[in-house]
Amino acid sequence: MADYDFLIVGSGFAGSVLAEQITSRLNKKVLIVDKRNHVGGNAYDYYNESGILVHKYGPHWFHTNDKNVFTYLSNFTEWRYHYHRVKTYVDGQLLPIPINMDTINELYGMNLQSPNEVQDFYNSLKANIKPTNAEEMVVSQIGEDLYNKFFKGYTLKQWEIHPKDLASSVTARIPTRTNRDDRYFTDTYQCMPKYGYTALFEKMLANPNISILLNTDYREITKLLNFKKVIYTGPIDSYFDYMYGKLPYRSLRFEHETYAYENHQSWQQINYPNDYDFTRIVEWKHATGQVHPYTTVTREYSFLADDKSEKYYPIPREENNTLFNKYKSEADKLDSVIFCGRLADYKYYNMDQVIARALTIFNNQINV
Repeated sequence: MADYDFLIVGSGFAGSVLAEQITSRLNKKVLIVDKRNHVGGNAYDYYNESGILVHKYGPHWFHTNDKNVFTYLSNFTEWRYHYHRVKTYVDGQLLPIPINMDTINELYGMNLQSPNEVQDFYNSLKANIKPTNAEEMVVSQIGEDLYNKFFKGYTLKQWEIHPKDLASSVTARIPTRTNRDDRYFTDTYQCMPKYGYTALFEKMLANPNISILLNTDYREITKLLNFKKVIYTGPIDSYFDYMYGKLPYRSLRFEHETYAYENHQSWQQINYPNDYDFTRIVEWKHATGQVHPYTTVTREYSFLADDKSEKYYPIPREENNTLFNKYKSEADKLDSVIFCGRLADYKYYNMDQVIARALTIFNNQINV
């Protein structure tokens, strides 16, 4: 029987941040258990057979306005400061997304010069409605034509659900601009770990009080351990053996292709809302800054997760939130288990939100 203060299920940001805090600040013993063969969760990156640094589970562009989160992560990595810029393929053109002044001028052959002119143009198109779903959120801001060109097809591919049947938060995540700012994010801190996410996690988890067990289902070993508390970062419905039914998630499939030349596309990410069956193509070297004679691109496809596929995105619909709340009520009854993370909270968190939540849980529920 091995003795630990905490058993942590999952080695993504939620589990790893809590493990680091518990061991460095409280000098407690932690065991991290993960089904995968690596730490880092979906942020895991690796060098492929050609030597290109690739994000295995899709692109993770770090951005935050939270100085505490940025300062905390800076303990484990140097940074490569980098603005994420995206083009979207619409009507045979590569146009800036989020939609901005240049998008409108290039798409419609206009010559708008000021933010006020752009806003007036949006006002001439938008519907005067109070948005209650993802479609209405866009139409209420920029009208049906821009919605159909930039949002409808992409949302249908990403979720396989009509935007009318998705929460307004799905499309509200993407702003619409009146100036020429072509950055995808406007956060204060935008950067990439200089040596990759995996190197960041390895440094975060280097405390000798942290033990890591990979390729393991935590259920198979709990009887072999003594521990005081569990931190669970996996799917909450799985923890309760699906007693109320399964929560739906979206999953992703990736096609990686390496070319024997330095660059394949001019932008690190190109979205395809209306053409092809993939949603986007990412070329990694634009973001990582890696110098290499070859380059790797990744095409991304979205589908409904099944029992054999990875769970990426909670599906934001009212009926799903109702089901989640049944599981949350069960979780709230457990004093010995802490639930944290995108899957455990059934929320579409960004990376910085997961980290901030983990730090808050440590301060409010563990370090008390």
